[in-house]
Amino acid sequence: MTAKRVVFTGGTGKAGRHALPHLKSKGYDLLNVDLAPSEHSDIKTLIADLTDSGQAFNALTTHFGFDRFDNGKPPSPPDAVVHFAAIPRVLIEPDNETFRVNTISTYNVIEAAAKLGVRKIVIASSETTYGVCFAEGAKDFHSFPLEEDYDVDPMDSYGLSKVVNEKTARAFAMRYGIDIYALRIANVIEPHEYDKFPAFLANLASRKRNAFGYIDARDLGEIVHLAIQKDGLGFQVFNAVNDTATATVPTRELLKRYFPEVPITRELGEFEAPLSNRKAREVLGFKEAHNWRKYVTVG
Repeated sequence: MTAKRVVFTGGTGKAGRHALPHLKSKGYDLLNVDLAPSEHSDIKTLIADLTDSGQAFNALTTHFGFDRFDNGKPPSPPDAVVHFAAIPRVLIEPDNETFRVNTISTYNVIEAAAKLGVRKIVIASSETTYGVCFAEGAKDFHSFPLEEDYDVDPMDSYGLSKVVNEKTARAFAMRYGIDIYALRIANVIEPHEYDKFPAFLANLASRKRNAFGYIDARDLGEIVHLAIQKDGLGFQVFNAVNDTATATVPTRELLKRYFPEVPITRELGEFEAPLSNRKAREVLGFKEAHNWRKYVTVG
């Protein structure tokens, strides 16, 4: 059986550099598209500025390596596109540039993929769409748990760009009758970053803006794999987050302490993350492999 050909944009970044080897281990044929080469020398990187629609189109119609010239025919579009390339947060570029790059690049990639006949697109959205992560001053969430039908209302340029990208994805999914899944990615934790967790646990208030959630970069790669494999859902949003909160106190107690006025709309597991991955578990079949307790000693 021929491996699925996947163009992955942003594979050089924090999340992508862990997702790429995970996808390769699942047998995908990969091309990374980024502004800088990947650390994975066995995965070809195409350098491209995706805010240029011509470059975005060409990135989806190129060979994945020199060996492909032996096939004797031009490259065909990929089987799937995973779009993670973006300015990854506020305070890196000016706000207008963050919004411009993130929305235009996403529009260009989705449009090119849809018009080339790609039937599966996965895009990186963000926990910041829930409106608290980069809010000015103290802001409560509307309710807990945070699930995909939440009325997202960010006030920052990054979170706003992700809301716009979700709407772009929904429009193209409806127009072309294709699957586009948006992953609302929680605070990404790389394997070497679990040394931060003792400080998190000692200062729980520092995790309020992230709703006490996180996603292990390797588990995020698994969610991407599952999203590529799951067909026929049209436009969908999935929280990409691990199962449990970054806290040693039960979730109900945690929310009562830090969000006493916020209603809780359903029963929560004892340590369930307030940013819920229930939909990813039930619809995609996600099972986390990297719970933080495997790597952090709790006193």
